[in-house]
Amino acid sequence: MLSNIKTQAKQAVTELIEISKIKSGDILVIGCSSSEIMGGDIGKASSMDAAKAVFDGIYPILKEKGIYLAAQCCEHLNRAIIIEQSAAEKFNLEIVNVMPQPKAGGSFATTVWQNMEHPVAVEHIKASAGLDIGNTLIGMHLKEVAVPVRLSINKIGKAPIVCARTRPKFIGGERAHYCEDLK
Repeated sequence: MLSNIKTQAKQAVTELIEISKIKSGDILVIGCSSSEIMGGDIGKASSMDAAKAVFDGIYPILKEKGIYLAAQCCEHLNRAIIIEQSAAEKFNLEIVNVMPQPKAGGSFATTVWQNMEHPVAVEHIKASAGLDIGNTLIGMHLKEVAVPVRLSINKIGKAPIVCARTRPKFIGGERAHYCEDLK
């Protein structure tokens, strides 16, 4: 099952990058319930193995494309974000002092912390795209105008997935003209 989870995670993030047109230097937020992946209820059946399989499926692709991974923690850490220190510095994000654990932050955020080069925690980001695995509610970490993205798969393991990209706001009303490249 773990190899299937890794393959599904890789497929989901690959499709999301292609459809959303997220680019090098952008942030992609991922919320991940390892419990839901394994068929349990969110927060009740945490699995470091499932979290590692998801990480192993997505992280090499994001690294290769220069996209920053932002891992959302669970509600016990107020959905804080684990991100590389270089991203926090680039986006002028205030670093907070916490380290995720499987039961306080979640297995995925813990796995990300353990595998990033220089992980830090921040409270707020505005990501360009997102992947929600298991209904973890990543919307608070997306830019203001989120657009649903449909993939060819709708689950990783047993967890439903929901994806989004963002776009700039349309302002100005009926007289305004818009750049087609920014939709």
